[in-house]
Amino acid sequence: MAIELSNESNSQCDGDGLISVAGFTLTTMGVHPDSDVSITLVDEDRMSELHVEWMDLEGPTDVLSFPMDEMRPNSHAEGPGIVGDIVLCPAFASVQAVNHSLDDELALLTIHGILHCLGYDHAEKEEELVMFALQEKILSTWKSHSR
Repeated sequence: MAIELSNESNSQCDGDGLISVAGFTLTTMGVHPDSDVSITLVDEDRMSELHVEWMDLEGPTDVLSFPMDEMRPNSHAEGPGIVGDIVLCPAFASVQAVNHSLDDELALLTIHGILHCLGYDHAEKEEELVMFALQEKILSTWKSHSR
């Protein structure tokens, strides 16, 4: 996997951990190993701009996903592609990291963003149950393998 990480925020984050969880998620989801994804960490002002530009919603958010090649789970046989871009806002995410570390929250959001790029959504309750259960399973499995 080619995973590009860019930290444009003022936050200190575990970049190696984010690359690791992204690679683990892509492998778990059956994405071709030569596929690409980028992860960018931004501040709240930049995330607010992106949120308005792409979602027409005011204020910052924790994660935005921008799928590229409409890849789907278990697409390994279809060959490599560009999964997409994940944008994370550590300052916003830190508020959500109540009972765990910011790095754990960003790992979860990275998984969440990748799942969105692979076609998962949580607009409907049934979709939310599937997506959130999957992201929790991936996170717990990654943690047990990476520690």
